[in-house]
Amino acid sequence: MEYLHTMVRISDLDESLHFYCDLLGMQEVSRRDSERGRFTLVFLCASGDREAAEKHNAPMLELTYNWDPETYTGGRNFGHLAYRVDNIYDTCQFLSDRGVTINRPPRDGRMAFIRSPDGISIELLQKGDALPEQEPWASMENTGTW
Repeated sequence: MEYLHTMVRISDLDESLHFYCDLLGMQEVSRRDSERGRFTLVFLCASGDREAAEKHNAPMLELTYNWDPETYTGGRNFGHLAYRVDNIYDTCQFLSDRGVTINRPPRDGRMAFIRSPDGISIELLQKGDALPEQEPWASMENTGTW
């Protein structure tokens, strides 16, 4: 058995691609439109997994966009996606500067949580050892749920 991908349903393709690609740095590997099924599938990979993903040797994130409007609730029931980052503080600052709420700040220098535009919980984990505690993150309170 090998892990292939995680699928999340999205309500706005452009908004989701902006979030996952422009803000989180993921890359589009492939896209498929189905006229008959009235949906678009977009497969994304982490930037460090591009070469492996093109060979189907790395896990991917499948965004499923149904052309007929639907309301998706319960993003927290899904669980979460998790990504390793080079610098948790720099990543959180970059996202915060672009309007993304840091729901669980990286107070410990190791872990933070954010949410996608569709409410999917995303865990960001520091690569390697935790960074030393740093303000303003160390004293920041949680916002909402993750």
